[in-house]
Amino acid sequence: MIEFDHVSRNYGAKVAVDDLTLAIPAGEIFAFLGPNGAGKTTSIKMMVGLLQPNAGTVRVCGYDVAAQPRQACACVGYVPDEPYLYDKLTGRELFEFIADVYGMDRQDAARRIAREVERFQLADFVDSPTESYSHGMKQRTVFATAMLHDPPVLIVDEPMVGLDPHSIRLVKELLKRHAGAGATVFMSTHTLSVAEEIADRIGILQHGHLVFDGTVGELRARSARPQHGLEPLYLELLDSDRREMGDGRANGDGHANGDGHANGDGHAHPTPARPPDAPAG
Repeated sequence: MIEFDHVSRNYGAKVAVDDLTLAIPAGEIFAFLGPNGAGKTTSIKMMVGLLQPNAGTVRVCGYDVAAQPRQACACVGYVPDEPYLYDKLTGRELFEFIADVYGMDRQDAARRIAREVERFQLADFVDSPTESYSHGMKQRTVFATAMLHDPPVLIVDEPMVGLDPHSIRLVKELLKRHAGAGATVFMSTHTLSVAEEIADRIGILQHGHLVFDGTVGELRARSARPQHGLEPLYLELLDSDRREMGDGRANGDGHANGDGHANGDGHAHPTPARPPDAPAG
């Protein structure tokens, strides 16, 4: 449902995403991990049509996002890391606007809006202007707008930020149900406990390179500390990758000595050292 085919994106001389190849099928929750500046947000923006790659192709539901943006975006529900809303609209007016964008008739729109108001427990404030909402209320409203058209691909960037424990549980159950119904869920997060709990597969990005693609169990199997949870495994992998890149620079050949970079199937291979990542992502 989501495909990156040798995708690269630069900001001037800075490489944000470098030759990313990745495929995420229907029915899977995929957690996209990496430090700040790794290229995660840049990758998401290319998936939702806000940026175009400098090389390669991004496909969503079989549509080339750059060449067929309307068809691709019709398949996507997107929850950005900051819940931007139209401040002067009420939540209900916002839902009606989104329903119009997707061409829903009034009866269908009313049914779907009622469903999302109930699912995200918005009834107490849905008819108030969104400028009066707390961060958590805004985040729940954005989730509801993303789900209004039952998207086969749901892309969420830091979905748990600003949510209370009850809302976090609600969102985790929503993501699991949506994937269980056959949708693809792409989740970028720094909340490693959530990734470990609900993701079917994880990808770890560093300096624009995919350094791991597989299950938490597969990451644990290649670790010197296999009994640990995701957080120490994640930090161990990133530290190892940094050391290998440093060794490569020290050798003067621009290549890491070890096997720290992944080729898209979870197996590592040598790659040239790269300049620092762009500020985005």
